[in-house]
Amino acid sequence: MAERDPTDTGSTDTDRGVTIANPWTHLRRHTPARIALGRTGISLPTSEHLSFQMAHARARSAVHHALELSKLGQDLTRFGPTIEVHSAAADRPMYLQRPDLGRRLARESAAKLAAEVKGPFDVAYVIADGLSAFAIEKNIVPFLEAMLPVSDKAGWSRGPLIVAGQGRVALGDEIGAIVGARMVVMLIGERPGLSSPDSLGIYLTYGPKVGLTDADRNCISNVRTEGLSYAEAAYKLHYLAAEAMKRSLSGVNLKDDAEVLPKPDGASAGNFLLDGPKG
Repeated sequence: MAERDPTDTGSTDTDRGVTIANPWTHLRRHTPARIALGRTGISLPTSEHLSFQMAHARARSAVHHALELSKLGQDLTRFGPTIEVHSAAADRPMYLQRPDLGRRLARESAAKLAAEVKGPFDVAYVIADGLSAFAIEKNIVPFLEAMLPVSDKAGWSRGPLIVAGQGRVALGDEIGAIVGARMVVMLIGERPGLSSPDSLGIYLTYGPKVGLTDADRNCISNVRTEGLSYAEAAYKLHYLAAEAMKRSLSGVNLKDDAEVLPKPDGASAGNFLLDGPKG
């Protein structure tokens, strides 16, 4: 293979016409996953290599980006009162190095919750930065716009929205126990992927208390414009929460049978793997 001219910085392998296409290329229209990238010799095409570096940089940025809790609280006032709390992780470096501290409230925040929020409630909504503050900044308002009217229509009592800084998923268990919630819904930024640096995760726990594990929770993931829609996520969460209230449980013993949000005309959403290519 000929060596690349080191003075040529304005063209890519694709421009030169030396990229060997992958036969799965047509599948890329169905997914943002890094498939069918093609190759140049034994290497990635330059354009795909640069795309990978950009995706990696966005993922790193999402992990380290700080969520402005006070601004978020202001944005959420349209949904009712909010209260700000913090985990025992004092800052971002500590949060990333000590996951255990992100699962427990700072003592001052625990005392604040106990003094200012008087339950019991059917459901407590907790919003935490997690590993992607971008996910909260981008998705939390449109998701709550889809979910809270459904929750309120069901007649479920809820306390103030609780905004938690440097929070892990299990932080919701302690918060739910303190405020006396039958269920806690943790809305949190998920660990970034190379195609999804802004994905919102939803975790539902019935009977929250300190010491529960992931087996006690139900998860709805990849909630974002390019993933699971806000309406679909709200539909799934409402189904799971209603069943949790009915059966007094959540986690591995509560199955999600609400597979697809029905379309207005009753038509099936379909499956590209089964339906095959169109046109």
